[in-house]
Amino acid sequence: MAGGCGAKAQGGGMLLALLGWISSCVTTFVPLWKNLNLDLNELEVWNMGLWQVCITQEEGVVECQAHGSFLALPPELRISRLLMCLSNGLGLLGCLLAALGLEGWRTCEDKPGRKRRLLLGGGVTLGMAGITTLVPVSWVAYNTVLDFWDETVPDIVPRWEFGEATFLGWFAGAFLAAGGLLLACSTRSTKTATPLPPSCHHDPAAPGLAGGHHLHPRNADLVI
Repeated sequence: MAGGCGAKAQGGGMLLALLGWISSCVTTFVPLWKNLNLDLNELEVWNMGLWQVCITQEEGVVECQAHGSFLALPPELRISRLLMCLSNGLGLLGCLLAALGLEGWRTCEDKPGRKRRLLLGGGVTLGMAGITTLVPVSWVAYNTVLDFWDETVPDIVPRWEFGEATFLGWFAGAFLAAGGLLLACSTRSTKTATPLPPSCHHDPAAPGLAGGHHLHPRNADLVI
């Protein structure tokens, strides 16, 4: 029963981890971290990402331009680039480690301790990937809120708002963290489900007796 629960937890954890990793990769590269609607020209919508800025016109034409310089970016965007790339790498590594430690794989079947360590390492790595996804997304969202409610900026100046990638990034980080937690916790049920070898203990046969028959001490005098 414990082994079945462990296998279900591993399957659910891997599914969440893969969904989170794919969503994190999409969040990293789509230019939808911030949206800007211009009051003077409502036919254009500006979208900003970590790598480029895109302008979507009413006809559906999209024009994108990469950021001119990495050093010219705001600090939150520079650090978010590094953290999101780190998150993608950690997510991939965590999925590979966890896959090698799954019960259904034949890798290291004769070494259950190593499989548990691989599964635990994959879960911890996926948890770190979730944190490195949530931190930059939340940081950019926090600065967006501060800029939106900045009273020193005139009301006629357009304000950046949350983009779709912000919400996708939050879901990605939550999926990665939840998947890593499930995989790490499943190692405990796997360890519990491992059967212990039966203990075989045989009393030595009495010396000098054929066939190894045992006599009760009280009947020893009768035999003599």
